[in-house]
Formats: sequence, structure tokens, C-alpha cells
Amino acid sequence: MPQSPLAQPLKLPCGAVLPNRIAKAAMTEGLSDDQLHATHRHETLYRRWSDGGAGLLITGNVMIDHRVLERPGNVAIDPAPAEGEPGGMAQLRAWAKAGTRNGNHLWMQISHAGRQSPRYVTSRPMGPSAVQLSLMGNYARPRALTEPEILDFIQRFANVARIAKDAGFTGVQVHGAHGYLLSSFLSPVTNQRTDRWGGALENRARFLLEVVRATRAAVGPEFPVAVKLNSDDFRKGGFTLDESVRAVRWLNEEGIDLLEVSGGTYEQPRLLGYSGDADTASDGPAMRENTRKREAYFLDYAQTIREVCDCPLMVTGGFRTCTFMEEVVASGETDVVGLGRPLCTEPDTPRDLLEGCIDKTICHEDHVKLAQRGFFSPTSPLMPFKIINVLGGQAWYYQQIFRLADDEEADPNLGILKAIGAYLKDELSRARRVKKSRRHQSSISEAVAEQSGA
Repeated sequence: MPQSPLAQPLKLPCGAVLPNRIAKAAMTEGLSDDQLHATHRHETLYRRWSDGGAGLLITGNVMIDHRVLERPGNVAIDPAPAEGEPGGMAQLRAWAKAGTRNGNHLWMQISHAGRQSPRYVTSRPMGPSAVQLSLMGNYARPRALTEPEILDFIQRFANVARIAKDAGFTGVQVHGAHGYLLSSFLSPVTNQRTDRWGGALENRARFLLEVVRATRAAVGPEFPVAVKLNSDDFRKGGFTLDESVRAVRWLNEEGIDLLEVSGGTYEQPRLLGYSGDADTASDGPAMRENTRKREAYFLDYAQTIREVCDCPLMVTGGFRTCTFMEEVVASGETDVVGLGRPLCTEPDTPRDLLEGCIDKTICHEDHVKLAQRGFFSPTSPLMPFKIINVLGGQAWYYQQIFRLADDEEADPNLGILKAIGAYLKDELSRARRVKKSRRHQSSISEAVAEQSGA
């Protein structure tokens, strides 16, 4: 019996080898302690996913700035964990060891939330310009970064990459998608600067390219450096497929090892299979009819990018049948298939696919909604119901991740409203504790500064 295309190893430009073509895509975990350090729950979760058989695991957002988080459970390395600090390097090493115990790769996704940090986490987010996220007032107006701050953040990305390497992670992924800080610099809607970081695409892409360049310098030529990039923001006037293609040409010059193609932002959450706000949405290029009937959200966009991309390609979003995954890898449409939500309830899915035990992943999306269609569905004419459906889906999968991290089995019978309630209770409680910890740390820092000046 011939070997499945999914089981074939993949050699990256840096020389590292992925043992197979299935990746666990990045998903925010929300498992840090109040000081935003990694915990034993990261170990438990990633040990489970390593046992599941994927050749590559990519962590959720690890933040370079504790002040601006995507959610209060993010791990933040800011500026660096001390060797003997509880939850510092020792815990990062334990996380990396657990997540690579089966010979798979574990890459740290490095990010800054930018303007997409909710009010209960950050009262003053940051962005390229003071353009507020239009989601029912849940996000504060960001302040525009100064050039010294941009230059500092470039070095922070590189510093976190070096720490990841030292801790035992086998690669890093720079998060340049989904509307977070680097992605927001790419978009002319959110980047209205008139200096060398805004205006023409060459300037809007400068931040991302400088981050990738500094990251490569920090980790060396033999350590995998990947980038996650939007193929399209799906927003009128936003970052487009044509611009994404141009950005990929520049990324080629930086020698990246893997490009993950995605799309959308919080306002246009195509990454979650939703269309977002119709008033500001852009459909992007017309999708081929045969792709509409298939599974992957971003495969058509990836094919355009494939024509100019020099490194291996990863596509995430919507893959469900083994036959289709094998087809797109065998045809060269993508080199790596990214799976996310299926691994929240069935962490052994990659191994089961590779061994022929299953021919498709379990799909819960159809029932993780208020309603399948109509007024209360994701296609509701009212934005609040759209948001509740998106939030409910996220909350449902967050609760499954928590269960795996607590060494429990997933609960596929969990109701969406119960999931939302548990999620909001946990998030708000964590946010209060994180803010309290921040105030405490600030007091200590001020006291140390006063003593130093005495």
C-alpha cells in the first residue's frame, strides 16, 4: 500500500525536517498564570497534542508586551524570564519538552495584539494609527505607536524568538495575520501613518519585514522561522490578495522556512468561517466553483500566493476529509495541512488520519451555534447575534482546550450558552487578577527604581 502524502516528511529551507504534513495550527490557549507565565497546563495540553501524531505543533499567541494582550490568559515574555523565576525559563523548557516528546516540532507563535485587545484587558491598546475596532465598543481607541516603540518591538520579537530557541522550542512563527499589530500595519484602513511605516505598501510592510529580519538574526540560519500572513483582510480598502503577493515576494528575500496562508480580522472573521460586517466586507477575488464545494477556506488564495512563494506553504481552515487533505498535498496546492478545532475534541486526529483509522475529522461547527439559520444564526441581519455566534463557537472550543489541559476528555455535549457563560466568567476573573498582578509588579519596579536612585 503506497504511503499517504500526509505521512511524507518535509525538509525546510533551513534544513530542519517535519516528520509529516499535518500541523496543529495556532489556537489561543488562555492558560497562563497571573504573571502571564506558562504553567503545568501548557505541559499537559501539549503533551496530549504531541501524542496525537501531528508533525508540527504551533502554539497560540505568545506576547512580546504584557501591557497589550489578546486575552488575559496569554503567555507574555516581556522582556525576558529570569532563570530562577517561577514560571520563567524553567516552565518554558518544560512546555517545550512536553510538546516535542514524540519527535515532532513545536514552534512558538510570537505576536503583539495591537488594537485587538479588549477593554477588560487593556484600556489603551496600540496600533499604527488611532483607528478603533468597531465591535460594539468592546475595544478602546488605540494610540499610534512612536518610531522608538516600533524599533523596540522589532527587537522584542527577536528577543522572544531567541528565548524560544534557548527553551527548546524547535522553531518560531511570526504572527502577521488576523488584524494583530503586524497585520494592522499592512492594512491601509488601520495604518494611516505618513512616515516611513505607512503609506505605500513598501512602508506598510516594513515593520513585518524588519521583525522577520531581526528574528532570523537572533536564531541563526538553521532554526525554522515561519510567518503567518493574511491572503486578504476581506475588508473594503484593506490589505488585498495583490498586496499579499507583493509582500510574499519580499518575504522570500528574508529566507523564511514556512508561510501559513490565512485571512480576515476580528471585524471580518473569515478565519472562523464567518463573514463579519457586511457594510465593510470585501469578498476578495472570485472563488472557483470547485473550491466552493471543497473544504479549505483559503485554498484559492493560497494558489495565487504559491506562484510566487519560494518556501513551503501551509494552509489552515476547513480541512475535514483525509481524501481532500491527501489530494491537496499530492497536487502541490499546499505542503502542510493545518488543523485546529478538530484537535480540541479529538487530539489523536492526526495519528488516526495517518494510520487510516478515520477518513474524516469530527465536525462540531454545525451545532455550536444559536441557530442553523434565520434571525439568531450567524447570518442574522443584526450584528449582536453574529457576534454571539462567533463568540459562542470560540468559547465552546476554549472550554474543550481547558479540559484537555486539565487532563480530562473533551465534552462534545457542552451547550453553547453554558460555554459562553463559563468563558466570560473565566476571562473577567483572569483579567482582574492580571491587572492586580500588574499593579503589584509596577509598585515593585517603582520601589527598586527609587532605591537605585538613592
